[in-house]
Amino acid sequence: MSENVVHLHKATDPPTPDTAAPTVLTVVPDPAPAAPVPPWVRSGRAVKTAATHETTRATVRAAARHSLYTLNGGRIVARRTWDGRTGSRYERMIRAAEAAGNLEAAEEWEERLQRFRAARHHRRMDLLHSPVDAAKGVAVGAGMSIGVLVALGVVMAISTGQAGDVITPLSATVDFIALLIRIVQVVWGPALAIGPFLALLALWSVGRKQHAAPAWALPANVRSGEGEPITPSIVVKALRDLGVPALARAIKEMGDAGASMLGPITIAGCGVEVDVTLPSGVSTNEVQNKRRKLAENLTRHEHEVFITIPTAARTVRLWVADSGALDEPIGPSPLATDDTMTADYAKGRAPWGQDLRGDAAVLSLYQRHLLITGLSNQGKTAALRALALWLALDRSVEFRVADLKGAGDWAMYDGLATVLIQGPTDDHVIEATEMLEGGVSEMERRLTTPLGTAFPPLILLVDEAQVAFMCPVKDEDSRPYGGSKATSRYFMAARKIHNQGRAVNVLLWQGTQDPTDQNLPKLVREGAHTRASLALGTESQARMALGDKAVDGGAAPNLLRPGLDKGTVVVASDGIEIPSGQASITVRTHYIDTDTATEIAERAKRLRDGVTTLHVIERGEERDPLADIAAVVGDAPRVRTKDVLARLAARNANAYGGWSFIDLKRVLDDAGAEPYKSDGVMVVARDRVARALANRDTDGSVSADG
Repeated sequence: MSENVVHLHKATDPPTPDTAAPTVLTVVPDPAPAAPVPPWVRSGRAVKTAATHETTRATVRAAARHSLYTLNGGRIVARRTWDGRTGSRYERMIRAAEAAGNLEAAEEWEERLQRFRAARHHRRMDLLHSPVDAAKGVAVGAGMSIGVLVALGVVMAISTGQAGDVITPLSATVDFIALLIRIVQVVWGPALAIGPFLALLALWSVGRKQHAAPAWALPANVRSGEGEPITPSIVVKALRDLGVPALARAIKEMGDAGASMLGPITIAGCGVEVDVTLPSGVSTNEVQNKRRKLAENLTRHEHEVFITIPTAARTVRLWVADSGALDEPIGPSPLATDDTMTADYAKGRAPWGQDLRGDAAVLSLYQRHLLITGLSNQGKTAALRALALWLALDRSVEFRVADLKGAGDWAMYDGLATVLIQGPTDDHVIEATEMLEGGVSEMERRLTTPLGTAFPPLILLVDEAQVAFMCPVKDEDSRPYGGSKATSRYFMAARKIHNQGRAVNVLLWQGTQDPTDQNLPKLVREGAHTRASLALGTESQARMALGDKAVDGGAAPNLLRPGLDKGTVVVASDGIEIPSGQASITVRTHYIDTDTATEIAERAKRLRDGVTTLHVIERGEERDPLADIAAVVGDAPRVRTKDVLARLAARNANAYGGWSFIDLKRVLDDAGAEPYKSDGVMVVARDRVARALANRDTDGSVSADG
């Protein structure tokens, strides 16, 4: 029995100072009991809950999916069988080619159809004679087999002396055939029972592979459309829904629903390629500017669709990657897998990576200044180092390297480069600047030699060059080392090498981050013959890195994904094969880690006679030419005189940049360490120089220390 609830509370009127608030008793009755829910309502709610539960939905989808897999798998198999026995496939291809306006392809498919019909007619005519031929073949085969068995029995009878052995081979053969018949009789029943189930399983497998079920019944990862194959209808629909009114209206008005816009869809590496001729009133940049939407319409990510401009007017070329293919690694560099590989500066090409079609991307470095840019930590140094490692396998190439990051990325060039500067400080920038100025002196010396003289390649490589351009230090004449003015020492040295170095094989390679007008002046970046860029932040940076022509032609390093597209570069150069009509090519470079790079560098060192690497360029000191000659000769038994001159210029451009063979010979002759000919070339002997130094110091002459 329920009881009423008694609540105690104060009166609602506020009390006054003279009166106290009285306590009021209020009796609140129990609420009325709720009406009972009818059983049919509870049953309906339970049925609704069960019907809408996710488990029920998943069960229904699974049942429908697997049933339709089997049903539609049978339809697919029947369609394939019909296509294989008739010319319907050829007729479909003819109609598609005619709709696309490709009459050559239509004629080719027509010829294939005629050949198919002729071959089918020939097979049918052969069937008229095949029963008689088969019977003759069986009779002849059986007769020959019996004859062989009887002959074998006669041999056995002669051998054993038992006349009954004549029929032993024949009876054994009959017993074997009887055994096969009994085996078939035992297996036949279960095979008939299991056969239909195996056939249904095969049809289900075909349907499952083709996703032959409605979209609502497919698994979530399949319903998303990821990886959907690119067909003409999908491309036309993606263009129609691009949001360009003139394009959508033109497609709607076309009698063939837009098929005539498309060229053949061809397989291109890990994707497909198709040329799209735009209708009148639609410009190519309207499609280029809609790259993300076009990719999404094609069920791809933005980085999986590339739009370039071929030579044909009012045409865009679409390259669409297989879903997820660009996230797969491309494999190791040939430099890491082939220990016998060598390089040829003049005629060879560096194996740099793969293009988007999966073909090898090889780059010629012959007489080409190089510039590689990109955001930090995107693989710029690794891409630049891969080219330098290949070229190091040509023993005629001399390297002078300045790594203005100083993290050890170029440490393997110790003993390979004649100059190796590593560090980010202003002092390192000064040394890198003087290294370039030494290259200018060597270039000018070569330019004064008789025409037709062949010169070994000299590569001046500066990594993190933006550190040099941003350096605020000035020399004793108040000339800045950095900057982009005519008084800037680094800038002017780079400009001089760009202007004239190519003719005498003195080349400048630079790697720089995040290009701007401040850290990469316009005149320097435009002096590079090969320009490559990794991921960048903006289109304006892409134009600085590659130039307006490449960007207007579809190059878009700013659309690469920082962190995800490491090592992927967009290249503008005549040293690499670029598809006709394009101004650039996208390359996924091979990654060579530091340990592997060190092994490759050791192979390159073994090709040389020994290289003395200078780590600090000495400045402002009194020179001792004989001591410097001994230092640059190093541990090699003998060094060519022209190599000695080059190393001296690298050691101190101010003191030795203008030296000729006559100057070198005068110093050596005076010291009694005359150069001599070995294998037809003039060389300097280490022992002679060391003996001359020892004799001079013993006699009390002035040493290298003054």
